[in-house]
Amino acid sequence: MCGGFTCSKNTLVGLNVIYILVSFLMIGVAVHGKVSGIVTSLPIVGGITACGVFLLMISVIGLIGAVRHHQVLLFFYMVVLFLIFLIQFSCSCAALAINENDEKMLIKKAWNTAESKSPSLVIQAEQTFDCCGLGIDEETNAVYTKPSEHDQNFTNTNHVFKDYPDAQCYHLEGAEPKDDCLTCYSHISDKVNSGFNAAGGLGLFFSFTELFGVICTHKYRLYIRDMGEFA
Repeated sequence: MCGGFTCSKNTLVGLNVIYILVSFLMIGVAVHGKVSGIVTSLPIVGGITACGVFLLMISVIGLIGAVRHHQVLLFFYMVVLFLIFLIQFSCSCAALAINENDEKMLIKKAWNTAESKSPSLVIQAEQTFDCCGLGIDEETNAVYTKPSEHDQNFTNTNHVFKDYPDAQCYHLEGAEPKDDCLTCYSHISDKVNSGFNAAGGLGLFFSFTELFGVICTHKYRLYIRDMGEFA
């Protein structure tokens, strides 16, 4: 019957095979993003690849432990999977609970960091969304939709729209931008909000699969121990 030795073993094997496929998918997406130029940031590609490799390693350990009935590997797998569950569950709840003001502060901090340390990310964002500047006041944190002088200077200095003369935010240095040219916050705020919700929901779903894996591993170890005592 399900819940017995064979069912627990098959469930663990199936779960780890799925995790292995997901890890290959993560690594493949990271490599494809870098090769095709969709993602130009090396830390982002490296982070996704590292997560994929870590998931692959843990999945292989769980798979070997389940097939070979190895108590030590299963215990290590169970502990690591439970820690991953705690971290992922906490992060998913935080992503779902974040409010609009917190999102605004995160976007502002990330934008300012990218502008000073990795301007290419800001340039890519402005080209993608056809916008100029972030649109959050540095002192009051108030949202504005028309690009400020600082926003225009950054765009002109870095020649953001040099190769995009038909863009809404294309304008010559010293000239006023078009009326349809807006700041980037008005374009990305909804996308960031939906991104947090999607990431939180997906992370919450997968965290429960990890908890399910921990429970199955614990039961499977008990079955192995009992079989050893009766042998």
